[in-house]
Amino acid sequence: MPERRKLAAYTLPMVTFLALLALNSALKKIDNLFWLSSAEYWLYPTQAILCGGLLIWFHHEYDFDRLRRPFFAGFVAVVVFLVWISPQAFLGFSPRTLGFNPDIFARQSPLYWLTIIFRFLRLVVVVPFIEEIFWRGFLLRFLVDENFGRVRFGTFSWLSFAVVTLGFGFSHSAADWPASLLTGVLYNGVAYRTKSLSSCILTHAVTNLLLGLWIMKTKQWGFW
Repeated sequence: MPERRKLAAYTLPMVTFLALLALNSALKKIDNLFWLSSAEYWLYPTQAILCGGLLIWFHHEYDFDRLRRPFFAGFVAVVVFLVWISPQAFLGFSPRTLGFNPDIFARQSPLYWLTIIFRFLRLVVVVPFIEEIFWRGFLLRFLVDENFGRVRFGTFSWLSFAVVTLGFGFSHSAADWPASLLTGVLYNGVAYRTKSLSSCILTHAVTNLLLGLWIMKTKQWGFW
């Protein structure tokens, strides 16, 4: 079995992240008080802090190597961004305006900007690290050999490719499944082409940055 600390490093941030998402859903069912029905406004910053702290705590355990094929990684990031926005931006689908809307704090300037900062910190830094470490750093290799640390990053197998693609895709909301499944395929492709976890994180981060900026411009909060 993999060494316990290394296994925890690759899985615990994701488990914590998902547990807080589940808590968010559960709190909405308790009462319509704002801090319960809209718990994401304080739980998302909590996710960023707790999961970011775990990433820092375990940073020595991660197999970060040098960035490879950065232009290829950036190209895939742009393609994935276009995949996500194409239904609304190009195909005439209805705008997705319901969701995490920081404008509710617009009259409280410090709180508004603090909300924006934490939302982008979660979107552009914490989520790309957590998801790439788990899906492609851990599971893509674990399904080749349970002692995943001895599997070279980007090693291909049909089983790991299929499971990670489906797992990554269906871990998103149902409205995003077509885009997230294709994203899983493309991000796996970055892993296979670059053999670099750092390149996968860069791809994911650039995608999310572009998406975040597009959300702020179009106010389609349903894409957060």
